[in-house]
Amino acid sequence: MTQEPTTVWDRPERGARGPAAVRSRAELAAAAVGLADREGLAAVSMRQVAQALGTGQASLYRYVAGRDDLLDLMADAVVAGVGHDPLTGDAVADLAALAARVKALHLRHPWLADLPPEPLRLGPHGVAHLEHALAALAPAGLPGPARLQVVALLHALVAQFARAELRAGEAPSGRAAAQAAYLARAAEGRPHLRDALSSAPEAEPAALFTETVRRLLTGLLAPGFACDGSPRVRPLE
Repeated sequence: MTQEPTTVWDRPERGARGPAAVRSRAELAAAAVGLADREGLAAVSMRQVAQALGTGQASLYRYVAGRDDLLDLMADAVVAGVGHDPLTGDAVADLAALAARVKALHLRHPWLADLPPEPLRLGPHGVAHLEHALAALAPAGLPGPARLQVVALLHALVAQFARAELRAGEAPSGRAAAQAAYLARAAEGRPHLRDALSSAPEAEPAALFTETVRRLLTGLLAPGFACDGSPRVRPLE
């Protein structure tokens, strides 16, 4: 009979067979995060993590089943560093503050954007983070699935802003200037695009991020509309 797969969180931290384990999953995660911070996510392998810990690769399988488990441990370890402010009851303000913290996390750990997309890649810290975000949304009166949609959209926006900020910090290649010049030429004869470009204010990245997040949240949480733009209906009781 084929055994159903389990997550790393469902299995004991140390296997019952083989020599006694001398490491912990937290140590594995810390070593892997250090590698990813220095060299990118592609540098993280079972062999490289074992080398960083000064042990044999085979010994890591006492703690994890493979690289996917290692990625789960890494993601959960860094989410622990987000931090949560006390909730004020203002859903927009509370989520905007949380978004700023999450963006700072992405800037500290750029490899987060390269994690294979798995919507349920959540460990204990990730679950606590999601619970906090959903609690921040509670005053808006959205049903549970809609709150999950708002959190997902917010995190996608945060990741996109973080990527843009990281790219902006790289050495200029001339490509961005060429793209801007092309867009300016393309706007000729397109009045809506021309107006949008000409009226766009110059804003600091942090201010633009805050404004965009608040605009998004204000629209998503506006009374009378669900996340998909359809009329919000009262759930059956």
